[in-house]
Amino acid sequence: MKKKKRITNRNVRIANITLILILFLFVFFIYRIGFLSLSETVDGINLKQFANNRTIRHETIYAKRGTIYDANGEALAINVYSYTLIAYLTPSRGEGNYVKNKEETAQKLATVINLSEERILALLNSTNGDGEPLYQTEFGSSGKGLTELTKDKIKALNLDGIDFLESQKRYYPKGDFLSYTLGYAKSTEDGKITGEMGIESLFDETLTGTDGFREYQKDLKGYKIANTKEKVEPAQDGNNIYLTIDSNVQFFVEQALEDAQTNYHFEEMNIVVADAKTGKILGIGSSTSFDPNTKNIETYLDPNISVPFEPGSTMKIFTYMAALETGKYNGNDTFQSGVYTTTDGTRIGDSNRNGWGVITFDRGFALSSNVGVINMINRYMNRDILINYFQKLGFGSKTGIELSKESAGKLNFYYETEVYNAGFGQGIMVTSLQNIKALTAIANDGILLEPYIVEKIVDSNGNVVEEHQRTEIERVASKETTDKIKDLMESVVLEGTGSGYNMPGYGLIAKTGTAQIASTNGTGYLTGASDVIRGFAGMFPKDDPQIIIYANLKKPNPNSSKPLEKAMKSIVENVSKYYNIYDETKVEEKEVTSKISSYVNQKVDISKQDLQKDNLDVIIIGDGDTVIDQYPQKGIQLAENNKVFLVTNGSNITIPNVTGWSKKEVVTFLEMANIPYQLEGIGYVVSQNIQDCIYQEGEVLEIKLEEKY
Repeated sequence: MKKKKRITNRNVRIANITLILILFLFVFFIYRIGFLSLSETVDGINLKQFANNRTIRHETIYAKRGTIYDANGEALAINVYSYTLIAYLTPSRGEGNYVKNKEETAQKLATVINLSEERILALLNSTNGDGEPLYQTEFGSSGKGLTELTKDKIKALNLDGIDFLESQKRYYPKGDFLSYTLGYAKSTEDGKITGEMGIESLFDETLTGTDGFREYQKDLKGYKIANTKEKVEPAQDGNNIYLTIDSNVQFFVEQALEDAQTNYHFEEMNIVVADAKTGKILGIGSSTSFDPNTKNIETYLDPNISVPFEPGSTMKIFTYMAALETGKYNGNDTFQSGVYTTTDGTRIGDSNRNGWGVITFDRGFALSSNVGVINMINRYMNRDILINYFQKLGFGSKTGIELSKESAGKLNFYYETEVYNAGFGQGIMVTSLQNIKALTAIANDGILLEPYIVEKIVDSNGNVVEEHQRTEIERVASKETTDKIKDLMESVVLEGTGSGYNMPGYGLIAKTGTAQIASTNGTGYLTGASDVIRGFAGMFPKDDPQIIIYANLKKPNPNSSKPLEKAMKSIVENVSKYYNIYDETKVEEKEVTSKISSYVNQKVDISKQDLQKDNLDVIIIGDGDTVIDQYPQKGIQLAENNKVFLVTNGSNITIPNVTGWSKKEVVTFLEMANIPYQLEGIGYVVSQNIQDCIYQEGEVLEIKLEEKY
């Protein structure tokens, strides 16, 4: 009996302990539930936010990216919208907000999108696994990428429950046009447009604007719950950017580049056109361009901004300015041209290494004498004066123009030979924009201007938030210096190395240049016949320059400046007439006595007789009886005694006596006749190795030229 009583007491104790534990757990859970219900944060988790995230949908409303315009308000970079068609199917959205009459909706939609009425109806009858109508449905590829026009047609049907999802991308209406300046922007997977290059990249934040949002309560499938509140914060659209670029001038640049690429062989051509009085960039382009819509990009560096090069003899403009500013320069002082030997034995020569004898420094500029520059440096200045003046003009520093990845170039020269080389544009690195900046000083009587390409920035409400204008940096030369430089540049086109750029009536003045290309392995310069960069620095009209042009041509066919000459003359002519600065009163009447007709497919003898009636010098190439090509082309006006070249269908070509012909005339003849040649000197022909005989294949015509001086 005693043993049974002990077991009973033990069971009672266990039961009591169990009851206490149950009561403790019950109280703990009640406390925990109460705590959780009254607390917002538990274990670092915001419960309210956690719940909201599971029941509230947040959608970004992307701001409209700003448009990029030219100076005349013509759009160059815009947003293009496309739409995805959707249909709301559930009656819970309320009357008029869902597709109620599915048959009528299918019938009408089939008239606009590329889907059959039956297929549309099947999509409108879509249900979930429980047999309930889907909240919404889409229409496959036929309902995606719809244009604004298609969207408007569908909206005009006035169908209940039909809506659109909007997406956008960046579009460049002119395609391959001003591409390096504009750059490009691309759309990310979430619909945001981001600038990747050029203005699009540099001004990405300005163009982007501020995104808004939409918040609403969602159901388990993520759809908006009908009749619930919706919070909307509208987007603030991006600002619009107006460039200084004039699309008409840009077209002239693009056209000149395209014509050059079509008709000539070279590696690269780059052109910049600027307003001489303000520093505005009016046109800028490169033959290595691309279409920002397709992004067929070979190099991401703008050759005019980001790729410095050795300029060659166009740099003599600024070396002569430095000499003039010392107050010591005398243009009538003379020197022995040809070759100069430095103290370390380096021989530096002119393009005509035989020289032109003893000539003046003024004449040395027209003939682009390297030896003249060396003697001028020795006589009037030193290394410090030269490098300080180059730096004063902006070489060796970024211009600060509103374009990305601008290069500062390189302006380091210390030793004797380096200083001489720098004086005629070798051994230093510059950019096209730096040259444009330096040339503004000549056009503005010695005042250096800051070049710029962004005219103004305007917000989405039409308010101007930023505006740029002519900015004077400092006076870098006297008016006497710049007047003298303009006279020297005029002598280049009238009687010097730039005679091919002489354009009566346009007032074009210029300096030409030819630079060697440095070897990539640091062992001097490339030695191939085409391993040069030809440069052009010009402005017009001379008396009051309105336009500045800087251009260069990399690796052209040997001994040929024709691509650059043709491109520059085309731009000068078009821009002059566009801005009404062409002065036809400065063209002598004798220079436009007759207009050339087309003689292609005409008989040679009849063509020759017709041309000789106007006292033109007719040069026949080949022994055929029919004309197959001619120069100049139809419509060109010529003065008496000018040459007209007619290519015939005959293969036997007689080489005439070309003594007295200009360089341009003899090169025109030889290139039209497809005869290889070598030229020595500049100016007019004084001798040739073959004449008055039929050309034999494999022969090379050697021509020696001298200036008429």
